[in-house]
Amino acid sequence: MMEGGMQLLNRDGHSISHNSKRHYHDSFVSMNRMRQRGLLCDIVLHVSNKEIKAHKVVLASCSPYFHAMFTTLILCVHADEMSESRQTHVTLHDIDCQALEQLVQYSYTAEIVVGEGNVQTLLPAASLLQLNGVRDACCKFLLSQLDPSNCLGIRGFADTHSCSDLLKSAHKYVLQHFVEVSKTEEFMLLPLKQVLDLISSDNLNVPSEEEVYRAVLSWVKNDVDGRRQHVPWLMKCVRLPLLRRDFLMSNVDTELLVRHHSECKDLLIEALKYHLMPEQRGVLGNSRTRPRRCEGASPVLFAVGGGSLFAIHGDCEAYDTRTDRWHMVASMSTRRARVGVAAIGNRLYAVGGYDGTSDLATVESYDPITNSWQPEVSMGTRRSCLGVAVLHGLLYAAGGYDGASCLNSAERYDPLTSTWTSIAAMSTRRRYVRVATLDSSLFAVGGYDSSSHLATVEKYDPQSNTWTAIANMLSRRSSAGVAVLDGMLYVAGGNDGTSCLNSVERFNPKANTWEGVAPMNIRRSTHDLVAMDGWLYAVGGNDGSSSLNSIEKYNPRSNKWVAASCMFTRRSSVGVAVLELLNFPPPSSPTLSVSSTSL
Repeated sequence: MMEGGMQLLNRDGHSISHNSKRHYHDSFVSMNRMRQRGLLCDIVLHVSNKEIKAHKVVLASCSPYFHAMFTTLILCVHADEMSESRQTHVTLHDIDCQALEQLVQYSYTAEIVVGEGNVQTLLPAASLLQLNGVRDACCKFLLSQLDPSNCLGIRGFADTHSCSDLLKSAHKYVLQHFVEVSKTEEFMLLPLKQVLDLISSDNLNVPSEEEVYRAVLSWVKNDVDGRRQHVPWLMKCVRLPLLRRDFLMSNVDTELLVRHHSECKDLLIEALKYHLMPEQRGVLGNSRTRPRRCEGASPVLFAVGGGSLFAIHGDCEAYDTRTDRWHMVASMSTRRARVGVAAIGNRLYAVGGYDGTSDLATVESYDPITNSWQPEVSMGTRRSCLGVAVLHGLLYAAGGYDGASCLNSAERYDPLTSTWTSIAAMSTRRRYVRVATLDSSLFAVGGYDSSSHLATVEKYDPQSNTWTAIANMLSRRSSAGVAVLDGMLYVAGGNDGTSCLNSVERFNPKANTWEGVAPMNIRRSTHDLVAMDGWLYAVGGNDGSSSLNSIEKYNPRSNKWVAASCMFTRRSSVGVAVLELLNFPPPSSPTLSVSSTSL
């Protein structure tokens, strides 16, 4: 019986558990009120002639810095030693007074506002006190503020305060927005080493190497007397061989800052040699001939032109693997089916084709930055049903049909000089041929020679300007899809003269042999095949009775084909290529996500 006469039953093991979710909150609210009134405070922080009262236990529980400070004496051997752990007053240096007040307040409330007015003082203060949550909040705020005008400053600030994630993100932003950054005052004030680090990066995002050259000249001319001696070091990092020849001659060769240095003359000669000997580019390659690839860019698959029923298409669409969506992009100036499509750098080229009336020699290129097509120099020969591929920065066009006869001729286009040059003809006339690049050689695969569908394949060596026959395919194929993946040449579908095929085979260049792999789910000819992200994509085509908008992709690891999202439009005789893009889709482009079950 309890005092007062209350009788409790004796039930073994019976109890009630109480858990107050507000206890911690209410306790800290109460302690903060006591701090504000100066009650039971046992520490006074002195900074910039100002006093901030607090409770040691609260500060020590939040900050490893204060914890170490206030517990030092406990570990001391001699009891008469004095340290900050027994002091009631501590003076702090190298910390902003207002930032310290905010961080003390945060220790009690777990709330703080980070903005442009306090982040530059708050972050170093939070770093000193080891308040990592606040430090992370400051970094998150600065990350949200990145802009071409301030990203270099934020990068330097992050480096000073050892904010590794922010430093990495800011540096990536600088690389991705280099053209805009190079025009800012921050860039003009960079030291030489940082400029060299930027312009030597393979991940620099520039539409052309001309932008790098312009940035270097602007930086030098901002303090020409103090920087002219650095020009040779800077020019070694500019990839002069990748500049257009007319730009080299009219801008680089005439620049006095460049001509003044013999080392720069040697670099200019190297670049001109690269231009004048395109067939030798495979052996002339070095770090200055390697195209840059922007970090963070993702592959985007473009389906260009083609036809369906009685229509020839000029419209184009692109597939973003990140979102699994198709987007319409700008239409070509000319409708093109049986077109050859390839990518060089950050541009897409549509070569030849058929417009519904005649076979074409015209060429146009797509700029993903402006979402527009521009005319390029026409081929020397009209070609539809041709094969195209890129090797060492040169665009090759082989075979096809000129409106009168099946062709064995071939030519190549150099975007640095805007010229087409004839090369050795193939040994066999090939219409509906496909061409791919493997091991510094071109492979012309199958086709139709005006009398039969072909199983033959020939290889082109640009150094010797010769075509050589290799092992025949297992099947005759025209209008097949051809692509290279993991060092193997794949050929999918096509027409053998009797039927549309779904069979697939691949060529091993080391063994000079062909072997069959898993067939596609759908019979396809006049489609295109492209490698992307470790998969092969078979796009559109014709199944023997109708044009297709379906896509399927092949996984070489599992040896299986699976359905992918369909295009907007049915496209046979379509051309396909992949661009690595940082910003996609273009503004105001329609999107489509079609169920892959439509296969």
